[in-house]
Amino acid sequence: MVDNLHRLIQAARIATPFVLVGSELGTLNGRFYSHIHDAQVSDLVLINPIPEAVFEEDQWLKYWYSQLVPSLQAMQFSAATGVSRMLIILGVMQPAIRGEDISEELTRRQKYLLSNPAHQSSAVDEHFFLNESASQVRDISKFKPLSSKTSVTVITGDSFDEQIPDELNQMVAKFQNQFVEQFYPSASRIHIEGGDRHMIYKDPIPIIKHLRKLITQRQSRKQSQ
Repeated sequence: MVDNLHRLIQAARIATPFVLVGSELGTLNGRFYSHIHDAQVSDLVLINPIPEAVFEEDQWLKYWYSQLVPSLQAMQFSAATGVSRMLIILGVMQPAIRGEDISEELTRRQKYLLSNPAHQSSAVDEHFFLNESASQVRDISKFKPLSSKTSVTVITGDSFDEQIPDELNQMVAKFQNQFVEQFYPSASRIHIEGGDRHMIYKDPIPIIKHLRKLITQRQSRKQSQ
């Protein structure tokens, strides 16, 4: 996936260095990319990052592979058989992210993805093999430290996911603090009250505010050089 991202950036001729933002699972890709192509990334922003160390914990692995992955496999089967589309039309199946502040465009996009077998299959594969991705990120972080020229910002909410047990949220928070202190000790830490891994959809304004501030600072630094 990191190679695909690199080819996409080259094909799009995106000016470097740029600000790279990753959320949840995407933070693993963002970190890996930044360590490999550090000259291209001026700022790395990690939103509710999932720490690779949780995949060494039996309690987390039990949740991930006994609950989360099977639920995604059920969604894949439902999409492949057309059941999801029928349930969406009948109003029985609803998008996970919904509410008064959620745009109609995002709602339509979620419904499309829920009924798309290819997308659901990709989601299953991504989550099933995530422990391998986590292992790669752990190794690259140890053996090829991030360039000191790349600034890091970590944005977290009150929990990783308000829908999972408190002990799992506490586990994620503990390992988040550990990997930031170990690999990015000079990172800026930003806490958004009431947020979890869905906050980029449910309440993106605080995140947008911080990203705009970061980009303004980057532009100011570039002009002063």
